[in-house]
Amino acid sequence: MIRVACVGAGYFSQFHYGSWARMDGVEVVGACDLDIAKAQATGAPAFDDLGTMLTEAAPDLLDIILPPPAHAATIRAALTAGVKWIICQKPFCMDLEEARGIVAEAKAAHAQLVVHENFRFQPWYRAIKAQLAAGAIGDVLNATFRLRPGDGQGPEAYLDRQPYFQAMPRFLVHETAVHWVDTFAYLFGPASAVYADLRRINPAIAGEDAGHVIFDHGPVRALFDGNRHLDHVADNLRRTMGEALIEGTRGILALHGDGSVTRRGFGSDALETVLGPDTWDGFGGDCVHALQTHVIRAMVDGTALENAARDYLRVIAVKDAIYASAQDGRKIVLEGA
Repeated sequence: MIRVACVGAGYFSQFHYGSWARMDGVEVVGACDLDIAKAQATGAPAFDDLGTMLTEAAPDLLDIILPPPAHAATIRAALTAGVKWIICQKPFCMDLEEARGIVAEAKAAHAQLVVHENFRFQPWYRAIKAQLAAGAIGDVLNATFRLRPGDGQGPEAYLDRQPYFQAMPRFLVHETAVHWVDTFAYLFGPASAVYADLRRINPAIAGEDAGHVIFDHGPVRALFDGNRHLDHVADNLRRTMGEALIEGTRGILALHGDGSVTRRGFGSDALETVLGPDTWDGFGGDCVHALQTHVIRAMVDGTALENAARDYLRVIAVKDAIYASAQDGRKIVLEGA
């Protein structure tokens, strides 16, 4: 049995705990939160002190389900306690410098540090990746994702779910668009340049909540078009959080709000269903479970890891370039591109 402990018992943690509970060969040996009642509500052995949990529960893997200000200290505590496998929620750390430092410390401790960036594990993006690998739409030239969760209007926006969203000085890109920084890289390779136009619409929040970002991915130009005030056609606006088009020389792949993926051949009006509508009642096509299963397989079988923290540094660098582009009003070329 792999012994897993979790720190954090806020809104999103339900998907982590629920996934671990369904996994063969895994035992959740601790749940830690400053609010002990929240930790107890998970059903796992409850702690309100991280050091105590690490000592008494002796986990093989620590799952960090906390906001960025707590990441560095929590990872360091785990490394000091000898934990060799750590999953940390995104957005990873407070800035690139802190993230680089933490990655170096994990490497020195011979620990595996993985960023919980789960959107690339959503079934529709896995299906799109398989189609691209098979050459189903020829050479990809354009990609667009339209973020339309419809949850950003009015003074009560986000308060019922993740109230700290309102106080984040950097919001749309740092918290949300970073998912597509990583997903676009998964689909098309690393970005070499970005151009961004960001804005704040809702005065009740501190950061930006709408904007456009253009990414250069070799021959592909990818557009993230995000506006948290607007919606799209879906019974659950948070399933895909929007719609996508991947356009190639031989056809187009479309992601719809129900999680389905269709293909239209070049010059044709016929649609082929690549992936049917999503039936998972929880978050994002059960992508949390897919990611956590992926990490356990790496622990047990030695398979290659996606989103190792050392690789995720590139995502943070792209995110920083997006903000620099919006501030300066110019295209930013990434170092090492």
